[in-house]
Amino acid sequence: MKNIKVIVLLFLFIAVNCAQDKTPPSTPQSIKTINYELHSDIVWVNNNESDLSGYRIYRKVGDTFTFQKLQSKEKNYFSVYVGNGANYIYKVSAIDQSGNESPLSNELFLSSKQMSENDFLDMIQRAVFRYFWNYADPVSGLMRERYHPNNGDRTATIGGSGFGIMAIPVGIERGFITREEGAERILKIADFLLNKADRFHGVYPHWINGSTGKVIPFSTKDDGGDLVESSFLIQGLLTVRSYFNSNTETEISLREKITQIWDTVEWSWYKQVGQNWLTWHWSPQNQFSMNMALKGWNETFMPYLLAAARYKMSVNPNYGIHPFYVSSGWGGDPNNFYNERTVNGIPLILGRGYGGPLFFTHYSFLGFDPRNIKHQVNGNWINYFTHNKNQSLANHSFSVLNPNNRTGYSNEIWGLTASYSIPGQGYLAHEPGNDNGTIAPTAALSSMPYTPDESIAALKAFYRNYAFDPNGNEKLWGEYGFKDAFNLTFRQINISGQWFSDGWLAIDQGPIIVMIENYRSQLLWNNFMSIPEIKTGLDAIGFVPDSTTSVDDNIALPVEFKLDQNYPNPFNPTTTISYDLTKEGNVKLEIYNSLGQLVNRLSDTFQKAGNYKIPWNGNDTSGNSVSSGIYFYTLETGNYRAVKKMILLK
Repeated sequence: MKNIKVIVLLFLFIAVNCAQDKTPPSTPQSIKTINYELHSDIVWVNNNESDLSGYRIYRKVGDTFTFQKLQSKEKNYFSVYVGNGANYIYKVSAIDQSGNESPLSNELFLSSKQMSENDFLDMIQRAVFRYFWNYADPVSGLMRERYHPNNGDRTATIGGSGFGIMAIPVGIERGFITREEGAERILKIADFLLNKADRFHGVYPHWINGSTGKVIPFSTKDDGGDLVESSFLIQGLLTVRSYFNSNTETEISLREKITQIWDTVEWSWYKQVGQNWLTWHWSPQNQFSMNMALKGWNETFMPYLLAAARYKMSVNPNYGIHPFYVSSGWGGDPNNFYNERTVNGIPLILGRGYGGPLFFTHYSFLGFDPRNIKHQVNGNWINYFTHNKNQSLANHSFSVLNPNNRTGYSNEIWGLTASYSIPGQGYLAHEPGNDNGTIAPTAALSSMPYTPDESIAALKAFYRNYAFDPNGNEKLWGEYGFKDAFNLTFRQINISGQWFSDGWLAIDQGPIIVMIENYRSQLLWNNFMSIPEIKTGLDAIGFVPDSTTSVDDNIALPVEFKLDQNYPNPFNPTTTISYDLTKEGNVKLEIYNSLGQLVNRLSDTFQKAGNYKIPWNGNDTSGNSVSSGIYFYTLETGNYRAVKKMILLK
């Protein structure tokens, strides 16, 4: 009875206080409109009232502002489709838990706008940043594994959190949040990881509960430490430790906590006795029973770099492994590491086939800058920037050639990597050797430091062609940027159709914002590579300076427009067309038959000055193989036009 009275009094106290609360929250501050080609964003600075309930969105209809939607307090943004050419006027207010509403904001004008390249880059980075900032777990600040509309899934991802942590400096530098906000969030995450999250000899699990910190098994036996995912987390933590270098109390504290986490990872525990390589998993219940070796050209370089760095440090050196194991371990599988060959005229030195899914070129390279350095693995000198660039180009060429006749594949629609897949397939590592027609935007966009022209063309094509349907409904685009994947070849019960993922994954979103920033400013590369421990690790492994390797390869621009003879010629079934551009502009490259009929259009897009190689697989615009004969290819850009002849012999 006593407890019932206490509860009743408590409710009465709350009711009285709510009834007495007549103070409205402040009108949202720094509110502005950002217009794009197909949609507009309204953004503002989050209110700081403790009893804030959310934000009310109003649109002007006639002479009256009509309520449209209540936006949750975690979201300081709202998007509107404007691709229909309409102009809209909006206002926003804040509302508290007692129902008090602030005065409305100033009028906000929304309309379509022609976008520059920087507009596109800002747009995608801003949207992706929301996933890691606004959708982060409210207790720990860690990044959620996947998006669920009900907001109830508390599964946090360790590797994806490492990527999301690296996104926070991007948000600061791009003006999405303040430095103080970013530092506070990192401190919250570091404190949770240090004091609440499960660890297994210093290594975190693949998934944890973002509220309790307890392990969530990734599979039946994967209920302990995941060395690879933890290496991505440490990569992110060390990067932000370098970035937050001021002497404020918050930044000093976050650096100390990150160092404690880094100092206590037992990399050596995950190298079994008698083995020359690291093992992916260990748990108290299942020990090393999964026995997955970190070998071959894949995403597992980062654990070796960090473990070698620890071996050379004075603090806990026994937690590291000898740098020798980078060659004997990661490079120790000759069938899946060094296999020098040529694919579609592009030299590839690592991996098999087309090199594998493109995330191999992303995950370990969010912080590790592969430009201008090389090292020796089993007698072979390797420059990872050169390889990553070529693997990206080979992946792109696969979509251009489209040997499996997938719908939509082209010079602009490309990118195969691990992602969600069509219904019934779940999550797949898509690559040229495992192609079901699924394109993942992260593949092309995260390759931007390697293939900027091809990646930016993909960014524009994804947005302009597939972001929304003609009625303005979301297809590939949403509040966190491009959905995880799409498939234009999808067939269900023999009915042609299209499939678009309905959500996002942290491990796919993270590389987009980070690698685009590395393309734009090298922010994450510069911070990670300046870390003393990383320099020590690279020296220990044997990295040495290499000739300049960058997106432009330090090659002088062409001095004249030129269309080269295709090679080989005659050909069957594939040939490559090369040309030089002295200045940027829209470039149209087309194939015609001897009757003057258009056979295929290989390019109709904006390109920068430079040298280009475009493959053609002898297919027409419908993906059908053309017959033997004489064909003509034409290049048009500005006032320049050239025509050459080629022969297809079958």
